[in-house]
Amino acid sequence: MSAFLRSEAMTESKQFPEGMQPLGSQEFTFKCHPGVSCFTVCCKNVELDLYPYDVVRLKKRLSIDSETFMRSHTELKKGANPYFPTVILKLVSAGSEHQCPFLDTQGCRVYEDRPTACRTYPLERAVDRNGERGRVSDFYFLTNHDYCKGHYEAQQNSVKKWLRSQHLDQFNQMNDRWAEVDTLFTTNPWKGEGSGGPKQQIAFMVCYDIDGFRNFSEQQRLLDHYRLNREQKKRIGGDDAELLKFGFEWLKEIFGGRSSLIKK
Repeated sequence: MSAFLRSEAMTESKQFPEGMQPLGSQEFTFKCHPGVSCFTVCCKNVELDLYPYDVVRLKKRLSIDSETFMRSHTELKKGANPYFPTVILKLVSAGSEHQCPFLDTQGCRVYEDRPTACRTYPLERAVDRNGERGRVSDFYFLTNHDYCKGHYEAQQNSVKKWLRSQHLDQFNQMNDRWAEVDTLFTTNPWKGEGSGGPKQQIAFMVCYDIDGFRNFSEQQRLLDHYRLNREQKKRIGGDDAELLKFGFEWLKEIFGGRSSLIKK
């Protein structure tokens, strides 16, 4: 099992992962710090999925463009979605092991901008998109790996306290938007093109090459095609996260999903 567990969208209401029950208001003990004997073990020999917002945060932290980040630090694999690749972090060799490229002797050197899975651990998040009246509900489960000694620390946590301490709100909001797009991709909206066709390449650019999408958007004057006020255009023009939100809505619009964008 991967040391870092992923946020998953539930396809049917309250179908929880087998053998797991949501924490709800139940408290749990956990603390990770340099003093635990397993410190950074979870950063080695791990398969870590990266979501679009993770890439936005990491490439900015490293002061490189998104294409450079993708080429240098990621790999593609076939994941749960048969019609769209999953992006994973590319590990680096460290003796007989493979480890996160952002790990050094002091720990994580991108800690403030670490990916979703890293900051969610030891919790796993599941999302119910078929709740009453279309509401989105999320549920959290406690994971426990034998190597992890953080569970034996005395610090008491609740789900709410953990989400706040790990600054997960922005990540969860962005990942919920991504999950809607990824769900749309499971319908194979590029029928006939096959994997890596023109439409899928555009979709991949929007999701994982935000700098490329910014250039594309400016060249095509994409924002001018929709009813956006001056403030909205300013936010999109100056912030990668806002551009990514726009990109998600644009993909839903062009691939037949329910989008908030209104054409002029």
